[in-house]
Amino acid sequence: MEDSIITIKDEHTIENIISKSRFIAHIRPVTSEQEAKDFIEQIKKEHKEATHNCSAYTVGDQMNIQKANDDGEPSGTAGVPMLEILKKLDIHNACVVVTRYFGGIKLGGGGLIRAYSGAVRDVIYDIGRVQLKQAIPTTVSIAYDLTGKFEYELETTSFFLRDKAYTDKVSYQIDVVATDYDSYIDFLNRNTSGNYDLTENETVLLPFDIETT
Repeated sequence: MEDSIITIKDEHTIENIISKSRFIAHIRPVTSEQEAKDFIEQIKKEHKEATHNCSAYTVGDQMNIQKANDDGEPSGTAGVPMLEILKKLDIHNACVVVTRYFGGIKLGGGGLIRAYSGAVRDVIYDIGRVQLKQAIPTTVSIAYDLTGKFEYELETTSFFLRDKAYTDKVSYQIDVVATDYDSYIDFLNRNTSGNYDLTENETVLLPFDIETT
């Protein structure tokens, strides 16, 4: 697996109204083609009265699997434009279904392409993208009198504070990108004068927010 890949933050749904047609975009992270197929079938069952349930997905670190389906729309006006948005935004391991309830006004080929690709773009921007990186989950505990400087300096770093707890000390759950771990140890030593307890877990893929452009 690559050191980092981009995907979506979570499952999400948005709706656009275009010329009285409803375009409902549903997106979900997936880890296999079967998960993608199951998601498509789920949406089709939930929206069995819809005019179309068009779909696209990518699976694999290199997008080894890419599929698109127009579900009755004119060829090339729905599934492929949807897939192209996933690829343009570098979205790995995700499946998107755009449900259309026809409103009585035909959009033409160009209009359909804009509607379906726009729905995919909008649902991705709305939920946000994350970058999955090889990272080390840690727990660091320090005395209360060290927390002010520690928290102030932590905000200036790329280390991700996931949670904190208060007992006789303050414990911080911090995720650290594996390649930044030496810098993290330097940060701890510099901001606590070496007065900390550290527990680290095995390296795993963890999500980190990235900006959409």
